[in-house]
Amino acid sequence: MKFFDLGLDEPGLRAALDEGYRRVMDRGWAILGPELEAFEAEFAAYCGADQAIGVGNGLDALVLALRAAGVTPGAEVIVPAHTFAATWLAVEAVGAAVVPVEVDPESFVLTAAAIAPAITPRTAAVIPVSLYGHPVDMAPILELAARHRLFVLEDAAQSHGALSHGRRTGGLAHATAFSFYPTKNLGAVGDAGAVTTSDAGLAEKIRMLRNYGSRRKYLHEIAGVNSRLDELQAAFLRARLERLDEANTRRRERAARYSWRLAGANGLSLPAEAAWARHVYHLYVVRSPERDALQARLAAEGIETLIHYPTACHLQPAFAHLGYRRGDFPIAEALADEVLSLPLWPGMPLEDVDRVAAAISSGSSG
Repeated sequence: MKFFDLGLDEPGLRAALDEGYRRVMDRGWAILGPELEAFEAEFAAYCGADQAIGVGNGLDALVLALRAAGVTPGAEVIVPAHTFAATWLAVEAVGAAVVPVEVDPESFVLTAAAIAPAITPRTAAVIPVSLYGHPVDMAPILELAARHRLFVLEDAAQSHGALSHGRRTGGLAHATAFSFYPTKNLGAVGDAGAVTTSDAGLAEKIRMLRNYGSRRKYLHEIAGVNSRLDELQAAFLRARLERLDEANTRRRERAARYSWRLAGANGLSLPAEAAWARHVYHLYVVRSPERDALQARLAAEGIETLIHYPTACHLQPAFAHLGYRRGDFPIAEALADEVLSLPLWPGMPLEDVDRVAAAISSGSSG
């Protein structure tokens, strides 16, 4: 059984994607055109933000938001110890210092209580990550940030449509970075990303940064880059945005079935959902002290699983210069050793969920 399916055969989707392709081809406008403008307006409205700025990918979304906010070398940025490496790489890209903080071991996200002790006079920003589809409780973090004049950049690459106290990710922080990698809840047919914000000045600067530092062709006001969400991907994203809430509902249904079928499985910890949250299950992540053996047993039965993420960021070779060692972040290390992502996508047959759950339960009985 495969881990994920892009769902391109979903009824009506291929026709919508073909129509988007036709619009772009008929216009003959490939970059910074009407499809991007329409998607930016639609996605901003969906998130509850004033503006969205389409960029080339999720990492660029993080980097350009930090640059636009004035995070520079010498500053410190607080990040989760357990996250995808892109969160840390973005901080390194602007020359700031990475300051890792342990996540909540149940929800896998940062809390204000964990962030507070890490703040120093050099702290400029914090990047809470709404990981695996579970949102961050943003209000306490924003209150803490206001007291210390910190920029809050949510990394919502895995939580399109997730709700925190009834509000969607993308409209919670000073700015939010999204990835539209094809396997995301809202996925393009290639790489793409965006930043949402209600700060008009920040949005304008990100627009300049993504386009060679230019508002007007051949006039470069700042040192920018080339990171533009192209017209074709914008058209595809518009088609999928219309279906996002329905797709998230189907993800939740399959997650609920997993949780029902796996309740009581020996040694297995299931995903948590805070009372104030609506999890959108980009991934259905379980924990097991016998993770590697469980993964091998499922593979032997033809069931593909993945590990997000097998090496904690502070132990990655790319961050060896930071000087961290095993034992410095025990929660992140335990998660790296124990988490396992089970197959899940919106169109996954319920009988396949049952098959995976039965394979796990049969091995954990007794």
